Amino acid sequence: MSTQTQANTQTQVMTQTDTAKAVMRAKASDQSAQSVAGARPRISVRMLVQIGMLAAIAVVLMLFEVPLPFAPSFYEIDFSEVPVMIGCFAMGPGAGAVIELIKILLNFVINGTVTAGVGEMANFVIGCSLVVPAGIIYRRDHTRKGALLGMIAGTVLMVVLGCFINAFVLLPAYGSAFGMPIDALVGMGTAVNPHITSLSTFVILAVAPFNLLKGVLVSLIVMLIYKKISPILKMK
Repeated sequence: MSTQTQANTQTQVMTQTDTAKAVMRAKASDQSAQSVAGARPRISVRMLVQIGMLAAIAVVLMLFEVPLPFAPSFYEIDFSEVPVMIGCFAMGPGAGAVIELIKILLNFVINGTVTAGVGEMANFVIGCSLVVPAGIIYRRDHTRKGALLGMIAGTVLMVVLGCFINAFVLLPAYGSAFGMPIDALVGMGTAVNPHITSLSTFVILAVAPFNLLKGVLVSLIVMLIYKKISPILKMK
């Protein structure tokens, strides 16, 4: 009887110990889950605020356009991609694409559209072709060299993609919206550059330099200011 009692006692002690351990593990798991749940909203809210702020700045910058001597009057440079690229570097390429989308949508709401949204969608794709590759490369190589290589890659892609989209999407869409044939748009290019005599020369001599200049200027501005303002965006 004594041996059996001791065995029963040991079993009860072991059971109580296992139960206590299980309770402690459950509490630790709950605390961890609560900690994660509490941290996620703070991070996401901060990111959402930054995305909204950068998108708002981008919309304001879209209002200030600079005409170019080598392109028709409807090609004007703005610097709205600067805050978008800053967002890419600070929060990742996905956040940059969201900033670009919000910028396009807000401009659509404020100024409307003459191309049934085709021009806005094309501008979104062209804008992302500059900032998203830069953000991807900078995320992999978080150095000044990585940022420079990313912006070079983004600029090259924007030039190539911009030429294609302008030739086959934007120019036809604007021509249709204003009731103008493509030849009339080419003629506007000829007025500022007599070497522009066809759609292909329009793209090569007006669209490509436009996108190249924009990519270079945006990249230069970001290189000059990003390190100075990035601590603000990363502040917790």
